Formats: sequence, C-alpha cells, structure tokens
Amino acid sequence: MRRSVTAKWRPPLLLVLSGSLVAVLVLPVLGLFVVEELAPGMGRGRAVLTVALGALSATLILGWLLWRLILAPVRALARRAEAIRGGGAAEPMGHYGTPEIGDLGQAVLDMADVLTARELAVRSYTDHVTHELKTPLTAIRGAAELLESDEELPAEARQLVSTIRDAEGRAEQLLAAARDIAAARSPDHHGVSTLVEVDWSEELGALDIQIEGADAVLPLTAAGLSIVVHHLAENALDAGAKAIRLEAEDMPDGARLWVSDDGPGISAGNRDRVFDPFFTTRRETGGTGMGLAIVQTLLLAHGAEIDVIDGDSGASFEIRF
Repeated sequence: MRRSVTAKWRPPLLLVLSGSLVAVLVLPVLGLFVVEELAPGMGRGRAVLTVALGALSATLILGWLLWRLILAPVRALARRAEAIRGGGAAEPMGHYGTPEIGDLGQAVLDMADVLTARELAVRSYTDHVTHELKTPLTAIRGAAELLESDEELPAEARQLVSTIRDAEGRAEQLLAAARDIAAARSPDHHGVSTLVEVDWSEELGALDIQIEGADAVLPLTAAGLSIVVHHLAENALDAGAKAIRLEAEDMPDGARLWVSDDGPGISAGNRDRVFDPFFTTRRETGGTGMGLAIVQTLLLAHGAEIDVIDGDSGASFEIRF
C-alpha cells in the first residue's frame, strides 16, 4: 500500500527564501528611517535602542520561521531515512515545512516501498526455489543411496552414482548459501556487541584464534558479528590457514575490525572478485564461493564496508562500521 504525504498548504520554498532576502535587505533601511522619525521626540539614543530591539525581534522571528520551515523538516527527514535504512517503518512525517520538502519526503517513502517490495520478492523467490528444489534433490539422494546399496553394482556404475551424490551435495550447498545471502540482505542485526560475545563453533577449533581489542564496541549484534567472523574464519581454514587474528578498535569516524590469517593469501588478480557470489578457487574441493559474498551483503545492509587490504602474510580484511 502506497503511503502518501498529507496534502495541505505550505509556503513554497521560493516564497520563504525570497521573503527572507527581502526582510534582510529592507529591515536595515527601514530602521534608519524609523530612527530619524523617532529621534526628535524620544532622543536619538532611545530611538536607536527601540529600533535595535525591533530588529532583534524580527530576526528571531525570521530565524524561527526558517528553522520551522526548512531546517527542522530536513533534519527530521534525514532521521526518518536513517530509521528506514535500519528496518524501521516508512511512515509519513507530520510536518514537512515546504511543498518541495514534502515532495522529497514522498520520494523517500516511494523509494523505501520499492526497495522493501524488491527485497521481499527476492526472499520470496529464493525461499520458493529452494523449497521446490528440495524434493527432487531428496529423491536423487535417496535413489543414489539405493543404487549404492547394491553389492553387485558394476564399478563404472558405482563411480557414476558417486558423481551423482557429489553433484547433489553441491546443489544442496548452493541452495543453502542462496538462502543465507538472501537472509543477509535484511537489516536484522542492528545493535552492539564485542568480539568476546562471538560464539566460536567447534568446526573452527583447528584455528589458532588471536583477539586484540576484545572489549571494543562494534555496531552489530552478537549474532550478526558471529556470522561475519565465522565466514571469514571458515574461509581461512579452507585455504589452509593455521591461525587467524582479529583486531577491533573504536575510532572517531567509526569502529574498525581487521581480520587476517597466515594462509596463502589472495592473489592480485582475484582481489576484485572475491566478494562476487559463486566465485571460488576451490570448486573441486566443495567451495561454493558464497562465504565472502554473504559477509559483504550483511555488512552493507547494516551500513558497513569490507575490503581486502595488504598484510604481512595471508589474507587480510578491513571492516569499517
């Protein structure tokens, strides 16, 4: 349902600005004439003081009008846009000041509706496809298992069945990754946490995990931070790394998180592609190429960025919140 800005009369921005300019130009000249008119009767000093008080009052009124009609609505609209980006409802504001700001507010609402509808369509399509493909994949797996149970199955046929099983397993991995990346697009992890709150899984036990700045506050929930860190750690483990280092720091322009490992690193030719969905250099060993894509998608949905940076050895990433 399209939400619309309430239609009511507001002074056009041109009228507000031109009126302000006229007031700025006219008031000093008018003040001089008033001083000359009042000076003979009440004295020049009192006349100047009276005009100064009048000019101050007019300036305060003009400033209040500009704040009410322009500054306050623009700030409120910026806050509303920030709230919408964080997953808040796209509802009209009560006051827009001028028709032009009202048009801008309507454009923000329309954009939010379009992006929300697009996001829902992507998630709905992903859920539908993964659900519909689950049944035939289950049937393929069951048929392959049944064939493998035949002890008299020829070697060539058994090899073919093994290939089918591997392909079915990879298809299930890709479907699971597609669901994860669709879920990562939703801004569901707004909050704060620290590296201490990350829930390290047993699968990463082979890694020597080093943490510095464990108490630094990062603007992501513990669940969201765990997703990011787990994918980076799994990527390092799959690449043959033995250790991973995480360093967090609060900075004036936003928190930072650096993640590096002692693996083989990322070649210069692959740096621009590592965040592309389905890009992997380990396809033969079961890599899906979705881990870093999920990390980037989740971070972008929460106003953060991730880049590959130069490190002493292995792969190094910088996350800017």
